[in-house]
Parts: sequence; C-alpha cells; structure tokens
Amino acid sequence: MGEPRAKVFEYSVALDRDGVASSPGADDLTFAAGWTPDHLLLAALIECSIQSLDYHAERAGHEVAACGTASGRVTKRDTDGRYAFVEIECRIDVELSPPAVDFEALTAKAERDCFVGATLAVKPRYEWRIG
Repeated sequence: MGEPRAKVFEYSVALDRDGVASSPGADDLTFAAGWTPDHLLLAALIECSIQSLDYHAERAGHEVAACGTASGRVTKRDTDGRYAFVEIECRIDVELSPPAVDFEALTAKAERDCFVGATLAVKPRYEWRIG
C-alpha cells in the first residue's frame, strides 16, 4: 500500500495591460495607486494567517473575528546579495467565541499551516493578541 497522495491546489491569475487582475470564479481586482507587489505580499500573509486560524479554530468549536497588520524590511540579503524581505512581522488581533483553552497551540497550528508564510524565505515573526 502506497503513501497517501497530497492534495494539490492550483491557482491562476491574469494581469491585463490596464492593471486589472482576474482569476476564474473571482471578481476582477484593480490595485489602487501606491500599492506595490511588496504590499500585496504582506496583505496575503495577513489574510492567509487569519484563514488558517479560522480553519483550526472552527474545527475546535470557536467562532473567529480577526484583523491584522504586517510590516517588513527589504534589503540585500547577506547570503546572495539579492534584495528581498529580510524581516517580516505579522500582528493579528483575535476574538474567539468561546475563548480558547490553549490559544498558543491554536496559533501555532495557524502559523504552521499558513502556506504564504511557509513559502517565504524569511520566517515571519508573529504576534497574536487575543481580545
């Protein structure tokens, strides 16, 4: 008997010449002036972290309300001299109903299973605040 097959998730996005992003089954998205790919990556990290927390919290019987902020520093990496994020901080404010008995275990699962964070070369530093 072989090993179980891993799930495969596939995504596609198109960006037209007018800057409109589209993806099958999603509303078109136009990026506001001043938004860079770097900002979008940080926003993706926040959203993915919250979705990961939602998943694990709901499995444990909690309802979640959350919001967050992220910041990062880009400079040349010591390892290869290329510009990249070298530090990222992600702060998530969370309300759980009912309150979690082991909030740290829940957030550890959320960090582990956020695939955006797992994909980054630099490991994000998380701060989870429960309210």
